[in-house]
Amino acid sequence: MAGRFAPRPTRTTVRGGHVAVPGGVPRPAPAPALVRTWVPEGPLDLGLVLGPLRRGPGDPTFRALPDGSVWRASLTPAGPGTLRVTERAGEIRGEAWGPGADWLLDRLPELLGAADDPSAFVPRHRLLALTRHRRPGLRLTRTGLVLESLIPSILEQKVTTGEAYRAWRLLVRKYGEPAPGPAPERMSVMPTPRTWALIPSWEWHRAGVDDKRASTVLRAVRVAARLEEAVGMPAAEAQARLELVPGIGPWTSAETVQRSHGAVDAVTVGDLHLPGIVGWALAGDRYADDAVMLSLLEPYAGQRHRAARLILLSGRVPGRRAPRMPYGDIGRL
Repeated sequence: MAGRFAPRPTRTTVRGGHVAVPGGVPRPAPAPALVRTWVPEGPLDLGLVLGPLRRGPGDPTFRALPDGSVWRASLTPAGPGTLRVTERAGEIRGEAWGPGADWLLDRLPELLGAADDPSAFVPRHRLLALTRHRRPGLRLTRTGLVLESLIPSILEQKVTTGEAYRAWRLLVRKYGEPAPGPAPERMSVMPTPRTWALIPSWEWHRAGVDDKRASTVLRAVRVAARLEEAVGMPAAEAQARLELVPGIGPWTSAETVQRSHGAVDAVTVGDLHLPGIVGWALAGDRYADDAVMLSLLEPYAGQRHRAARLILLSGRVPGRRAPRMPYGDIGRL
């Protein structure tokens, strides 16, 4: 990693050795934001739409502020960019900074569910009908970016969400770059594929990522361009391409295309909790497996992911009967 970062000026590096720069290199003033406004058709809830993109409360690439604004830092095909989204009186205002600003604003409507058609969903259970009525602003996001959803999904394989969120937070903050513009403090853009490939093995270990998941990320970033091409494919074909990478299975590919493609029918199979939640909500079966879950969701073919989202939003989940999965930090071994 030598040479990646410019040395910060200190007493010994500033000419004469008499001037201290306590805060390092001053951050340059941000350029004026590019702005786009958009009026969605029907109600829109920013939290519901963009919430799935947040990887834990400390996600360096996502921030929701008390004023109702949502900030995202993304690595776009045009370069890093920061997007701020606000809603007022039914109008969406997007502000963007950085080389990827134009790219982010061009795709703002799709990010907020413009390509989604909630009217195509026909509820066949009272629970889903009530939840849809209570959550009219639900839309399925489409980011148009594969890797930014794929890598955190790989980190979430077979570990607790807390472990996965911690790994994502540590790696992005250490190897990403500061978000362009006047982004909230400590926001970062995800590292480039090359930077992911250069992360030393011991840093994966310190972040709590085992060799299997780290190796899967490395295999994915080596073919990053081919994986990003999957954005132009139907969701099922995109999943098939992702699963060509060893270590990426149906669970990871579904979690990815749900965000990158807005895949309305991509069901997360192989999940530890989802089958039991769906089984309990629709049939009172807390021990349902994937086969039972898919059978219960069959009436919603073509809209199964939306049905699962509504079930999760309903709050109807079985009570816990076993201890939580123990938290493991391999970085302390």
